[in-house]
Amino acid sequence: MNKYLRLFRLNNAIIAAIGVLVACFIAAGYDVGGHAANVALGCAAVACAVAGGNALNDYVDREVDKTAHPGRPVPSGEIGPKAARACGYGGFAATILLSALTFLADGSAWAVAIAVLAVTLMAAYESILKQRGFVGNLCIALLTGLVFVFGGALVGDFSTVWALAVLASLVSIGREIAKDIEDEESDRGSRRTLPMVIGDRAAAGAAAAFFVAGPLLSFIPLVDETFSILYATVLAADAIFIYCAGTVFVDPRRAEKFAKVAMFAALLSFVLGAIQV
Repeated sequence: MNKYLRLFRLNNAIIAAIGVLVACFIAAGYDVGGHAANVALGCAAVACAVAGGNALNDYVDREVDKTAHPGRPVPSGEIGPKAARACGYGGFAATILLSALTFLADGSAWAVAIAVLAVTLMAAYESILKQRGFVGNLCIALLTGLVFVFGGALVGDFSTVWALAVLASLVSIGREIAKDIEDEESDRGSRRTLPMVIGDRAAAGAAAAFFVAGPLLSFIPLVDETFSILYATVLAADAIFIYCAGTVFVDPRRAEKFAKVAMFAALLSFVLGAIQV
């Protein structure tokens, strides 16, 4: 069983499920308990999607991983390629099935539509888009934002999650570009990334622009008073994003790591803002 948990990267699946749970609370507030069945099904659906995506990733990258990640279950021989592929598509099928159950519960097709879009994008990323550099970056960013949109769909309210979804997508593009700068040498021959096309300095400028765009968007809920005053804590996250924008020119790895911290801080701010004081 442990080898399959490693194949699925269980920790990533759990983090994604928590993201859906948080989005549901942001959208529904204290009424989230009234959507308990949908929330549980949605969290399970996203966990299955991430697990399936990771399994498919290990199948597609099985030759590269013999050098890059030899300890993973597929290149090490613990799990066969066909079994990994079956787990990948099985996870996607489970995602659609679980989201369909939410449709039976409340009659809204939004969650099903988002789930179908997400698994389609994940399959396309692994088979085609990953090698296309910036297009792949955009795909990952869209998938990141869809996690929060999916949460809104589960409780029938997109009015408060859209800002978080767009913010997460924008800064994810910045993170992906920073990672591509960091991995430029190892990616040569297998991917054509943005730094390879326009150069490291220009790519860092693009990453910085996306790191700044997120904080600019975060001010909208402050201005229109969507959330309580506790949402003002987002300014701390904004400061870290601005730091990432400056750091990416000299240390892309550090910028990428701190962007994760900033995203967590922003997520916490949205949760606090949903608490009525």
